[in-house]
Amino acid sequence: MTESSVFEPAGRAVSYAEEGDGPVALVLIPERGLEGDALGVVAHYLAEEAGFHIVRIGSRTTSAPSGSEAAAMDERVEDVVAVMDLLGLDHAWIGGHGAGGTVARAVVAAHADRANGLLLLGVEDAQTALAPAIPVLIVQGTDDDITPPAIGERLQATAPDRASIKTIGGAGHLFPMTHAVETAVVIEEYLDWD
Repeated sequence: MTESSVFEPAGRAVSYAEEGDGPVALVLIPERGLEGDALGVVAHYLAEEAGFHIVRIGSRTTSAPSGSEAAAMDERVEDVVAVMDLLGLDHAWIGGHGAGGTVARAVVAAHADRANGLLLLGVEDAQTALAPAIPVLIVQGTDDDITPPAIGERLQATAPDRASIKTIGGAGHLFPMTHAVETAVVIEEYLDWD
């Protein structure tokens, strides 16, 4: 696996790991409470087998976001964009698992010009609207009781012309870890078209 680095935008320490150098770039944000390594097998497969350029954003290694929930989300969005800037990524697919997907939605909503698309691995019931004209891939476990498939289906119904759903049979909320290769193959098959 790839070693993590730490970047300190505006005094905040944000861990990240980068692997692969292919033409398809994907930024991955883990579920709340998990580190970037939680998506390591998916990332490694996509970098090595599919030839993608993968950036995993970890959690902060120092202070937690300050202030309100909205301020904390704004800081996480800034973290993702700052790491993209550091690595010279003008645009990429932005994705995340659970709460990481909610951060990804906020990044794409605030910086649609930087996003090739949005990848959601289990969808939280968040109020962030989908950015217009951006393709969306929703991957969900059929047995996920934390981010149930019905939430992803409701989100997909708001943009049926550009949002697709793929399911991982028999998988719970941690499907990116428990069904990592299957998850990576679904992502590869969808993202490789662009």
